[in-house]
Amino acid sequence: MKVSLDFKVGKCLIEREKGDPQFRDSEWGSGESRLLYHIKKVLNAEGWDFIKKRMYKDGHLVSDQQLYLRERKVDKGCNCCWAIWNQNWAVASANKSFNEDGKAVLSLTNMGAE
Repeated sequence: MKVSLDFKVGKCLIEREKGDPQFRDSEWGSGESRLLYHIKKVLNAEGWDFIKKRMYKDGHLVSDQQLYLRERKVDKGCNCCWAIWNQNWAVASANKSFNEDGKAVLSLTNMGAE
């Protein structure tokens, strides 16, 4: 899996590579949750410190099922905290795009220091 972050445009592009699994919904959880987990593993291996979390637990007014990736700690001097999330979550899941088209695009947002 290839993950590219474009900070100027605010997009995270995920592209399938040979040997990547399919991310299907099941009774154990959503396919998008598994996709976010794999994205987190790739980015954290590159030196980031992302965690996967339900958005509503951080005070965002969204469905209690929507997940996102955000940086674990905010650097006080940096005034930035990056978050990766599916802006079209209610309409289309990112795992379906990844499975069918071999790529998915997620939003990359600077939430700022809280």
